[in-house]
Amino acid sequence: MADYLVLLPLILPLSFAILTLLAWHRLIWQRVFAVTGSALLLGCGLALLLLVEREGIQVVQVGNWPPPYGISLVVDRLSALMVTVAGGLALLIAIFSLGSMDEARLRYGFYPLFFVLLMGVCGAFITGDIFNLYVWFEVMLMASFVLIALGGERAQLEGALKYVILNLLSSALFLTATAVLYSLTGTLNMADLSIRLRTTIAPDLVTTVAVMYMVAFSIKAAVFPLFFWLPASYHTPPVTVTALFSGLLTKVGVYALVRVFTLLFLADVAFTHTLLLVLGGFTMVTGVLGAAAQYDIRRLLSFHIISQIGYLLMGLGLFSRSSLAATLYFMVHVIIAKAVLFLVAEIMYRLGGSFDLRRLGGLYQAYPWLALGFLVPALSLAGIPPLSGFFGKLALVQAGLALRQEVIVGVSLGVSLLTLFSMTKIWQEAFWKPAEHALKPLSGSWGQRFALIIPIVLMGLITIGLGLWAEPLYAFALRAAAQLLDPGSYVAAVMGGRP
Repeated sequence: MADYLVLLPLILPLSFAILTLLAWHRLIWQRVFAVTGSALLLGCGLALLLLVEREGIQVVQVGNWPPPYGISLVVDRLSALMVTVAGGLALLIAIFSLGSMDEARLRYGFYPLFFVLLMGVCGAFITGDIFNLYVWFEVMLMASFVLIALGGERAQLEGALKYVILNLLSSALFLTATAVLYSLTGTLNMADLSIRLRTTIAPDLVTTVAVMYMVAFSIKAAVFPLFFWLPASYHTPPVTVTALFSGLLTKVGVYALVRVFTLLFLADVAFTHTLLLVLGGFTMVTGVLGAAAQYDIRRLLSFHIISQIGYLLMGLGLFSRSSLAATLYFMVHVIIAKAVLFLVAEIMYRLGGSFDLRRLGGLYQAYPWLALGFLVPALSLAGIPPLSGFFGKLALVQAGLALRQEVIVGVSLGVSLLTLFSMTKIWQEAFWKPAEHALKPLSGSWGQRFALIIPIVLMGLITIGLGLWAEPLYAFALRAAAQLLDPGSYVAAVMGGRP
């Protein structure tokens, strides 16, 4: 039974992608399948969390090939957490899409692409094979490229072109690094790689390969200085698509960095992880400064995706149990907070008729519920207590101070202040200043309006809950971090006692 549960994060999205294709001319069924499939994926993630907590790391050898010759699917605490968060976000986005996605895009395959993207994301989270990680990245790339271009508007096509060119460069570098790694070790299984890289006779070459992977995954994660494709493309598709991307795509890049730099590339931690720490600092600063200069709310929030990636790299670069736990906690927080801010931006556009903050105004007076829906994730993103962002940043700061890394701690605190500045700019321009023209009512049927509002409410409550009950999630993150820092447990689970 456990084996089937490990396979479900791949089987469910694939099955529902097929079902939505079969219902190509039946949009009502596509909508039903979207919500049902996402809910089942969330349930699968929760079941995996319970299974991993109770019985330890779960492994399936595809085709019953003995390791390391076949493909291994591996679910540890980190994988289970990421599948759960992906399922939860997918469910909320699927509900929001019921009221936000236009019929034309639905008829051209939004929901099948939605599930193909989820299959790629979940595949990346649970694969135990470095080449298959590349394959799942390509599945994500294909689905996300079409989702960006879906609709065929000029801005979308320009954004999609920039997106795909940079990500193809990342893929080429990823594949090249994998080829070099295979020639060096003769294996692609990550558990087997972990063993062989400890005893390699070419440590300098291993460090070179590590940097190649770092660059490849940094492009995927939008890390400085390789982030410029993201604000050039993420503001072009419908906000529903952007919210999905903001929560998942760059985080898969961060997940890959966490996985390979806790399991494989540990021979020269002083160099590789210090480099990650420096990149994290620059990513924070450039992202938040880019956000401060924007007036298009989608571009502003896109730059904040970049800035928050810097905090995740900070925890990985510090490379302690507490810093990795802080990264995992912060990842859950930022996935929810960023996605809900994009959803709020869609409502702001529908009411004010523009994404330009200078053309908006009066939203607080006319729609105080929307102001509250914005304030909760915005203040959480800035790290205001008692919201989830405060505890994530506090844990990172404490981990940095414990390791006497005062510079990166100072940078993270300064970036938090600038994040608060850009959030107050949105508040001042869109909510507080008087409206220059009459606001539109929220259009659509009662059901469509409900579908737009309920995900914002639920995400806001999750953000508050993650802050008020931070201890259980952080305790789980500590256990997951301890597991990451013990590669031997991963190797033993996958190899089954084989040398």
